[in-house]
Amino acid sequence: MKTNRPLLFVLFIIVLTFASFTTVDKQKPIEKFVVVLDAGHGGHDHGNKGNGYKESEIALNIVLDVGKQLEKNPNIKVVYTRQTDVFVDLFERGQIANKANADLFVSVHCNAHKSDAHGTETFVLGTHKNQTNFEVAKKENSVIFLEDDYQNKYKGFDPNSPESIMSILISQEEYLDQSIMLASLIQDRFTNKLKRTNRGVKQAGFIVLHQTVMPSVLVEVGFLTNREEGAYLNSAAGQKDMSNSITSAILEYKHGLDGNVGNFVYNYDAVTAKASEVVEVPKKNVEVRPIDKSITFKVQIAATSKAIDPKPNNFKGLNNISREKEDGLFKYFYGNTSDYDITKTLEEEAIKKGYTSCFIVAFKDGKKISLNDALKTSAN
Repeated sequence: MKTNRPLLFVLFIIVLTFASFTTVDKQKPIEKFVVVLDAGHGGHDHGNKGNGYKESEIALNIVLDVGKQLEKNPNIKVVYTRQTDVFVDLFERGQIANKANADLFVSVHCNAHKSDAHGTETFVLGTHKNQTNFEVAKKENSVIFLEDDYQNKYKGFDPNSPESIMSILISQEEYLDQSIMLASLIQDRFTNKLKRTNRGVKQAGFIVLHQTVMPSVLVEVGFLTNREEGAYLNSAAGQKDMSNSITSAILEYKHGLDGNVGNFVYNYDAVTAKASEVVEVPKKNVEVRPIDKSITFKVQIAATSKAIDPKPNNFKGLNNISREKEDGLFKYFYGNTSDYDITKTLEEEAIKKGYTSCFIVAFKDGKKISLNDALKTSAN
């Protein structure tokens, strides 16, 4: 019997084609990491115009370059709240991020002050540590008065009222750790790479952060009102420096969540007691009562979204590492003791190992409590 070679060849191709379809179907598509980039102000809202520069224009240039760099990563999807000089209200910016099911929201702004203030600072949503933080938030939130129907959108929110600010904080509570994580990485780049003055990671009540349901930060890249810093931020070189730093921080944040713990740590140095558990350390010559033995202290050194084996070689040789899951993150602790002084020594050891932003946390009967409450508790 004579073989029909052309027919066999066609059948062979068909079989291969269907086999490849089957293989593709079995492979789950990789979910992209979604980053929403928000250039502050825009359109008829120029933001601050210190020394004649336009905040809305500088913020947009920085954001567009961050997006351009992030888009080179095939596992990252970038969404912009604006890509041109248009006005987008604060409510809509948050909605854009929520509809995109974003993993991060990063808003970029430029600062202003009547003094010769200078330096960078990155905010997360939270209570104001001082009047300065409130003034920064009040200035950015006042944009709502340029929006149509703002009374209904924001349900009576008053940017000039501290009470209104306090009322918007609950929705972001579960994302606070991650937000501080990213803010810390951004400030680290600004300070250590660019040698900009570090004004710290701070908390304040920004509406644009309140509208989002994901880790969110608001970056103030510097003061346009400062002659030298304003000129730097208005230059192509300055804007490129800022975009490179923000991009690098976002990539390291993602890398850390993907499971490489490395130096991926928090920096709580400049945030409020709610986030950082900042404690008034007793002054010398003041009698400190013994701590309740049911209270233990640990040093938190890192957090990731994927579990890392708490072995010494994964944590720069540190022993006695424990891991707990909280708010969707795996958190890693060094040490476990009821003696606060010993914990302070452990904290110093962790810092020497490179975990420069580690901090002490307290537990009572296995449940986390505030460090202030722990140190106030006596054995009597």
